[in-house]
Amino acid sequence: MQTTSQSWRRSLRSFGHPRVITMLFLGFSAGLPLLLIFSSLSLWLREAGIERATVTFFSWAALGYSFKFVWAPLVDRLPIPLLTSRLGRRRGWMLLAQGSIITAIVGMAFTDPAEGHLTMMALAAVLLGFSSATQDIVIDAYRIESADVSLQALLSSTYIAGYRVGMLVAGAGALFLAGAFGSAKGAYDYQAWQSAYLIMAAAMTIGILTTLVISEPASHERPEPSKSTGDHARVLFMFISAVVGFIMIFYYSGEVASGLNRTLTGTLGAEVAASFVIETARLGAGVATAWLIAILLVRTGVVNRDMMQETYIAPLKDFFTRYGLKSALLLLLLIGVYRISDIVLGVIANVFYQDMGFTKPEIAGVVKTFGLFMTIAGGFLGGLLSVRYGVLRILLFGAVLSAATNLLFIALAETGHNLNMLYVVISVDNLSAGLASTAFVAFLSSLTNIRFTAMQYAVFSSLMTLFPKVLGGYSGTIVDSLGYSYFFTFTALLGLPVLVLIWQARKCLDTPT
Repeated sequence: MQTTSQSWRRSLRSFGHPRVITMLFLGFSAGLPLLLIFSSLSLWLREAGIERATVTFFSWAALGYSFKFVWAPLVDRLPIPLLTSRLGRRRGWMLLAQGSIITAIVGMAFTDPAEGHLTMMALAAVLLGFSSATQDIVIDAYRIESADVSLQALLSSTYIAGYRVGMLVAGAGALFLAGAFGSAKGAYDYQAWQSAYLIMAAAMTIGILTTLVISEPASHERPEPSKSTGDHARVLFMFISAVVGFIMIFYYSGEVASGLNRTLTGTLGAEVAASFVIETARLGAGVATAWLIAILLVRTGVVNRDMMQETYIAPLKDFFTRYGLKSALLLLLLIGVYRISDIVLGVIANVFYQDMGFTKPEIAGVVKTFGLFMTIAGGFLGGLLSVRYGVLRILLFGAVLSAATNLLFIALAETGHNLNMLYVVISVDNLSAGLASTAFVAFLSSLTNIRFTAMQYAVFSSLMTLFPKVLGGYSGTIVDSLGYSYFFTFTALLGLPVLVLIWQARKCLDTPT
């Protein structure tokens, strides 16, 4: 029988497993693009003179992360000419996504928002979000398929560590570079930001090299009838048609939405509430249009009905069959709101630091660099604690910490430019975020059936960010209306329902807390 110390040593040695180390580099590749859409882009736009409310709306460019379940089955099954035969199913898609990420970052680098090119910047940011989400689909599937359940918590912790290093490079690195090249608040320099983003594009070669070096995981697919190239092409056509329909509805409803927004603002007397209702309706209309296009193409025989059944319906049916309707809905609701406190606050965090008077070097040094190490420490701690005490217990502990630590930002808002207070806030907030994230990724992995890896995990991770990111897009407007202190109180309160959901989830999973 193992002693406690022997058990801890065995857990620590598991970090040296080749698959665990691989996830460090793939995590870097996944984490690099994120802040180039969020905080780094936010500071770039603010220095270029873009209004705060418009800046936070750019966070919607990352909504691809929240809808990636739509094309996850294509990533799971659609072969890529040349790449799939040479590299395999997972690595072929990984390489394609990484190439698209580099293209999008370069596109952003050659767009100056100060010249009014916000539409081009938005399109490049959307491409970056779509490509990054696609890479996430493949890496998540690779992680789950490459090792058994006993290693998933440790794979998650090293993945998150690499992810945070990538975020450091894209966050602190981009800020340091832009500042070093001569751009500052009140002294905007487009060339500085262009150079910084081009260097970020070059850093993505780490992901490409990793993809070329690693081996393809063993296939866990169940046998299925082979599909023709035409069947795959028609499914791809359906997806593209649905996306075009979504974009057309969302784009051409803009003018109507503006008029309705003014009318509803006068009725409700609250611009934030009116804007939220209108934009949610636009989003819903776009999704409904995309869904109707897909249904029409299937019913008219353009798309193979059996293939659609195997691709989209079977993975969802499997999840509901395994857990039952009531428990499955509860788990999906928990997944959809678990990260809400962190994500809503995170959208405007860098703008908040800048408004408090912190300089780019201070933000890069404390929030990005020091914060990275605290997050990595929290991630490794979360991995070890999850192995020792169970994922659900650490999931609950992480949820409590995530909600509570948001209240520290109120103190920072009151003290203003105070580096000591910033260190305290970042220490506690990032440590708890790393712990909670590791437990949550391991939790999602445990819910996934290996037969439907890409689709099921994509649904889970999409739900994780959908509502928080939609709400986060209004964070700038909420701050303008209520102020930072009330906003941070609001984000903390958003985390309270999560605790109830985790407590209920333990019953349907038959796991003690």
